[in-house]
Amino acid sequence: MTLLDQVEAALDTIRPYLETDGGNVSIEEITPENVVRLKLLGSCGSCPMSIMTLKAGIEQAIKRAVPQITSVEALNLTDIDDPAAILPENLR
Repeated sequence: MTLLDQVEAALDTIRPYLETDGGNVSIEEITPENVVRLKLLGSCGSCPMSIMTLKAGIEQAIKRAVPQITSVEALNLTDIDDPAAILPENLR
């Protein structure tokens, strides 16, 4: 099974939850450094909680299933680099 297939399989475990809220994701690329670049689709692209979904849901599911993945980025999320963004690690 290729790395892409493994990442797709990991995404398939969480897609039903994304689809319930009218969203989804597509893999745009996996870099040579094993960074997965995604595009958030549907309501996931505009949801105020999409950063949290990306980091706490999507990234964790992928890394748990495919340990060689180093990180996950959303190409259409500009707030991900915002230091004030509500990320799981900032909620403590």
